[in-house]
Amino acid sequence: MSRAEEANIEAADWLIARAEGPLSAEDQIRFDAWLASSDGNKAAFWRLEYGWETADRVASLGLPPIDCTPEPKRAVPARWWVPCAMAASIAMAFLLHTLAAPRAGPPPRARAPEIASQAYATPVGGRRLVGLADGSRIQLNTQSRLHTEISTARREVWLDQGEAFFEVAHRDDQPFIVHAGDRQIVVLGTKFSVRRDGDKVVVAVIEGRVRVDELRGNVPARSSVITGGDIALAAEGATLVTARSQDKVEDLLAWREGMLSFDEEPLRSIATEFNRYNDRKVVIDGQDVGAIRITGTFPVAKPDAFTRLLRDAFGLEISETASEIRVSRRSPASDPSGRAAHTAS
Repeated sequence: MSRAEEANIEAADWLIARAEGPLSAEDQIRFDAWLASSDGNKAAFWRLEYGWETADRVASLGLPPIDCTPEPKRAVPARWWVPCAMAASIAMAFLLHTLAAPRAGPPPRARAPEIASQAYATPVGGRRLVGLADGSRIQLNTQSRLHTEISTARREVWLDQGEAFFEVAHRDDQPFIVHAGDRQIVVLGTKFSVRRDGDKVVVAVIEGRVRVDELRGNVPARSSVITGGDIALAAEGATLVTARSQDKVEDLLAWREGMLSFDEEPLRSIATEFNRYNDRKVVIDGQDVGAIRITGTFPVAKPDAFTRLLRDAFGLEISETASEIRVSRRSPASDPSGRAAHTAS
């Protein structure tokens, strides 16, 4: 049996169920999902429903049954076959329904599409690439958690913690929605990242276009549209968009290659980033040391190599234990020249 024939049988089932009385709330959800899952389903149902309504109108006029055989000696109207074809179409649909296995209520195949629900997480320093049922891909960064619900009728992801990069497969009229705290990011198909630190959400777009909604009671209150090269920073009921920042976007996404990239970032912020990826933490002693500005690209898993560069470039004191790497200003006693090392800032 072809898919079109199956659609006709299913359409007849639903038409009969609706004719017998209002659908239950559960069956209405299943019916709506069945319609939404295929253009062929819509066409089969609407075609059959139109034929049904036409037959009802003809019957309401009190007209005798239509004789589809033209009299041999009379001129045949050019469109004599239209009502006959309509009646035949309805009869064929009900014949298919009758031949199908007997069942009570709408067919099992017409139930709402099954939703593929999955949860994913990464440990400290971990990264993970996952493929979704719709063809989209998600790359999770360190210490991240999210869960997904994907079906033919909906595509939604909840980012509970951390950061993820999305490559969304395009589907006309079916958005891909990422929930992150009181923000939701809505796209049809594009490449972008979302990072969530508590109530703070950062969205960076590589290509395409996304909409960032601020939710109030699960209803969008305000929206910002950003495109490739834009970054949106959302927190405390406000959203800041920095446009045409392609280099900055690439820096933010360097983690996908196992790197961290910075452009004039203060050392205290850089230490925080390294600590997201490593159990052995970088500790900064002194406000003046934390204010040192750094530009460069460094491996995320090698904080010790990074701090050695700090020692060589800025004359800082580095002390290490099994659990931390402490960075401080070098004391005069540790300076071979007997003078305090100059710290650039």
